[in-house]
Amino acid sequence: MRNESKLSFSHGIVWEPGPEYTERAHLTQFMREHAIPDFDDLMARSTQDVGWFTEALLKYLDIRFAKPYSQVVDLSEGIAWPHWCVGGRMNIVHNCLDKYVDTQTALRPALIWEGEGGQVRTFTYEELRIQVNLAAGGLRSLGLGLGDAIGLYMPMVPEIVVALLAIAKIGGVILPLFSGFGVGAVASRLVDGEARALITADGYPRRGSTIEMMVVADQAARACPTLEHVVVYSHAGLPIEGFDGRALSWDSLLSGQPTEAETEDTLAEAPLMVIHTSGTTGKPKGAVHTHCGFPVKAAQDMAFGMDVHPGDRIYWMTDMGWMMGPWLVFGALLLGGTFVLYDGAPDFPGPDRVWDLVERHKITSLGLSPTLVRALIPYGEEPFRAHDLSSLRLFGSTGEPWNPDPWMWLFQNVGGGNLPIINYSGGTEISGGILMGNPILPLKPTAFSGPCPGIAADVFDEQGNSVTNQVGELVIKSPWIGMTRGFWKDPERYLETYWSRWPDVWVHGDFAAVDADGSWYILGRSDDTIKIAGKRLGPAEVESVLVAHPAVVEAAAIGIPHEIKGSELIAFCVLSPGIEPSNELAVELREKAAEELGKPLAPSQVRFVSDLPRTRNAKVMRRMMRAAYLGLDYGDTSALLNPEALDEFASARGGS
Repeated sequence: MRNESKLSFSHGIVWEPGPEYTERAHLTQFMREHAIPDFDDLMARSTQDVGWFTEALLKYLDIRFAKPYSQVVDLSEGIAWPHWCVGGRMNIVHNCLDKYVDTQTALRPALIWEGEGGQVRTFTYEELRIQVNLAAGGLRSLGLGLGDAIGLYMPMVPEIVVALLAIAKIGGVILPLFSGFGVGAVASRLVDGEARALITADGYPRRGSTIEMMVVADQAARACPTLEHVVVYSHAGLPIEGFDGRALSWDSLLSGQPTEAETEDTLAEAPLMVIHTSGTTGKPKGAVHTHCGFPVKAAQDMAFGMDVHPGDRIYWMTDMGWMMGPWLVFGALLLGGTFVLYDGAPDFPGPDRVWDLVERHKITSLGLSPTLVRALIPYGEEPFRAHDLSSLRLFGSTGEPWNPDPWMWLFQNVGGGNLPIINYSGGTEISGGILMGNPILPLKPTAFSGPCPGIAADVFDEQGNSVTNQVGELVIKSPWIGMTRGFWKDPERYLETYWSRWPDVWVHGDFAAVDADGSWYILGRSDDTIKIAGKRLGPAEVESVLVAHPAVVEAAAIGIPHEIKGSELIAFCVLSPGIEPSNELAVELREKAAEELGKPLAPSQVRFVSDLPRTRNAKVMRRMMRAAYLGLDYGDTSALLNPEALDEFASARGGS
């Protein structure tokens, strides 16, 4: 029998920070400024005195206010509804761009962009500021301004950054939309946000072909009664068509506008952005973020976790429709760093494209997903060894729990055992991370060094007791400045989603654990939890065993109803290139899992599929697999990059 008092996935320390990391670290500097002796003391003080930490953070990040706040946080309406920077006035664009005028930062690169075809464009801070001013003038000429919601449905081109910042500059509300969304997903979010305008593109290149966006944008625009204006950026060279004659080209929007534009004087708590996230059922949830919320948390995590300084270059594989897109922009600009955008497939024209980007743009911080690493492993070491990766200081990772073997492949093979992997997990409603590694604490494979400073994280059992060395619910017990200000026009759903299980406790919906050494682990969504004969099992435990087999690239485990055990475990495996499915291999994998986990917790079946359904930010959607396998309603599938993958799961139950 598996001993549940010990964590089978906990490993020993493989990386210790040397002085080249600790002396340079933002965390070290912050703690010295406040006479804090170590990270444990920082965590205690930052979570027990939220007001002190938030004020110290705002000063450390040099967040400047047009009018000072009278109180950093007001909790008079309860922990779920804090008011931050009370009475303060601040537009985040002033802190991202305006405050750098006539400084050395103005001449540094803010943004480096590369297209799939190899084109490169670079914008200094001053050049980006001027472009944002031109776009802000153009938006104002359309009658858009304070409080107006504007959709962003574009590929990862420099203009999407300009548009994002221009909307914020005029005091508008950004509605970021995933560039791969279909009509229904775009339309529902525009309607929910009551968008007055949409900024889109004609299309974008992908793997040598052109993906058109205008047809989707046109149909979605027609479904939104509040939409008055559409701006189209010509990226793929297609003629601008549709939109009932309402479309204006991006060049026309900017033409004739002055290079200087006033930054709207906004309340620090004015809405900045509504990012929609998909739920298990029902319409997507619109997480509301403010000028002094999301960007501040993004910069905190990028500083304390990824340790980005002026002159550093950070690239994170993402889309602006996901949290990590705006996170990348706001975080890097507030820190005076350089962010890299790549508009293309990460393995096109070959599996070395990511490493090529690192070499040519001298990237220092590389954010990727476990999914991508697992996909690159079958190509061997030649793709990364062909490139000079000496600029890299660390890796970042988010989107999906790690398995030990791919983590060690990235750490030992690509990083040479010298570069830390900064694991990062939180969500859109968090504005970043609950848990995150950092460059001053040791690392174990797949683990997090601890919670982010200021996040009072804990792991609860089913009775609401704090537990160690045991899997439970990831919770937060104090407010933090990046927390969503509720769901757009739906406060009750916000309270039901996060605050309804235990009084004054945020239940995030992740399955987590803390080992005896204080290392943290995320084991998947808690609604993916599998309970077999009263024993709870995280999918990642099973999946790690399966992907350790050389024949398996990826795996996903789900629980389905069982009359006696409550649930039985079904595992789905994606095989390595050249490996054919067989009953013999399925038996071998089941036996391997039984040996590692114990027979009661081994999968009753192992099935083979060509792909796993996943979102653009690499989260594998196990609940949708389960629904497809059981013939249930999938819920909202608009966030899926490859919804067709569900077809195999829908037809799998009758197979062998």
